[in-house]
Amino acid sequence: MKDFLKKSKASLFDFLKIKEKTIDKTLSNRVDSTRFVVLDTETTGFDHENDRILCIGVVTLQNGVISIPDSFEIYIHQEHYDKSSAQIHGILKDWVMDKPSELEALQQFLTFLGDAIIIAHHTIFDITMINRALERNGLPILTNKTLDTAYLYKKTLIMSNLLERKDHYALDDLADKFDISKKDRHTAMGDAYITAIAFLKIVKKLKDLKGKKEFTLIDLFKY
Repeated sequence: MKDFLKKSKASLFDFLKIKEKTIDKTLSNRVDSTRFVVLDTETTGFDHENDRILCIGVVTLQNGVISIPDSFEIYIHQEHYDKSSAQIHGILKDWVMDKPSELEALQQFLTFLGDAIIIAHHTIFDITMINRALERNGLPILTNKTLDTAYLYKKTLIMSNLLERKDHYALDDLADKFDISKKDRHTAMGDAYITAIAFLKIVKKLKDLKGKKEFTLIDLFKY
């Protein structure tokens, strides 16, 4: 029995070492050399269970550059539609004629996404909406690492009793702070682009605060 326990402990220790090496290898990559996909969804509403995704917009970010040619935008055919939300996103039910089904759109999105790290503003909403759609269509939920610009932005703010910090920072707040155009605000691709620019600005501020020239994923994820 003692030998069995020793072997079990040794096996567990070896597994943890392998796991730790795998995690360290991934997170030791430089931020600049990592492929990020910055995404936004436009939806019929904010109910994860009953509302549906109308559009997914994605831009790719690598080597500190937003690659517009390497972008992804897809409008999705949905039976469920809420006219009141159209006042925000402007997507009309029959606006795009040849929209793929939810399943087809998700399959295309997953192919584009690959194993990239996902960035979004208030990430939990977009990821939850996508995961609910994946579950409805019998597909596995996302396992990609994620970053939230709303959370990261707070880490750039100076802690001071003289400055008022908000609990919630909208994408408009970041656009105003970093002087980013809001021309295409409330479109999936437009919001993804704003988020990508904001992320680059945030990373620069975090680098400056830390006083480091090289910034790895470990530096980013530990915030």
